[in-house]
Amino acid sequence: MMLISLADIEKKYQHTHAHRLLGECLRPFGIEYSEEHTVRGQYGKPFLPEHPEICFNISHADGICACIAGKGEYGIDCEKVHPYRQNVVKKVFSEREQELFGVTPESQRDMLFFRLWTLKESYIKAIGMGLSFPMNKAEFILSENGFSTNLEGYKFKQYMIHGQFIVSVCTAID
Repeated sequence: MMLISLADIEKKYQHTHAHRLLGECLRPFGIEYSEEHTVRGQYGKPFLPEHPEICFNISHADGICACIAGKGEYGIDCEKVHPYRQNVVKKVFSEREQELFGVTPESQRDMLFFRLWTLKESYIKAIGMGLSFPMNKAEFILSENGFSTNLEGYKFKQYMIHGQFIVSVCTAID
């Protein structure tokens, strides 16, 4: 996994820098990456038809970019923590996750939202279904010791960077 800070890069150029990072992630596999070499699957997940053994995933948000590549199915999502939209909570979070919002102090809800959101996004990107998967079916319960999930066959890692960015990674378990 690789991360870069996009803090000083204008938003319109962040996509370009994210794909440069992907090129760096693929270089150890002997792949000279170019965006036009990718093909999209049924739900939009990109892959390299000339290198089907190598999977990759990329994410970028205001001020950050993250990428992962290797042999196996991966999903990665990164976000800058900012005020969340409350109506999204009812659409994408399970009942238990919504209850968690009710007991979390308001000052910590933005962080909670993006911790849950990036875990869900990393999963739907790993399975290649994107937003066509009903996100409220992927449940994560956060606790002082980390988090638990109802999803079998996948492992998750989450990183909080400088208290303002969250990166979540989903990997299929062989």
